[in-house]
Amino acid sequence: MKEENEILRKVGTENPFRVPEGYFEQLTTDVMARLPEKTATDFPQERLTLWTKMKPWVYMAAMFAGAALLIRVGSMHMASPQLAAAEEAEAETETEYISTVVDNSMLDDYALYVYLTDATEIE
Repeated sequence: MKEENEILRKVGTENPFRVPEGYFEQLTTDVMARLPEKTATDFPQERLTLWTKMKPWVYMAAMFAGAALLIRVGSMHMASPQLAAAEEAEAETETEYISTVVDNSMLDDYALYVYLTDATEIE
């Protein structure tokens, strides 16, 4: 701390850097004056063709077709004939069970209707 105070005493605390008077007021005009003039020929316009306009749409259609193909190929490996037969047998068993329960419940059609509509109402 003592050394730091000694250095500040010798050097001083004022800013040694100076800027000429009015430098920042004229800076923008000086920079703009030094820039070269641009003409319309510096940036040639590319002519838009039908392909240029349609390219994003074609790419998007190809992406969706590829995704659909991947999903279809991936689902072919997952679905097997044995799995489909097991699901079909399970559906038939459920239908037989439901028919047996309804027949043994001794409910007429109207009572069954009232029961089902009461059970599905949201309170």
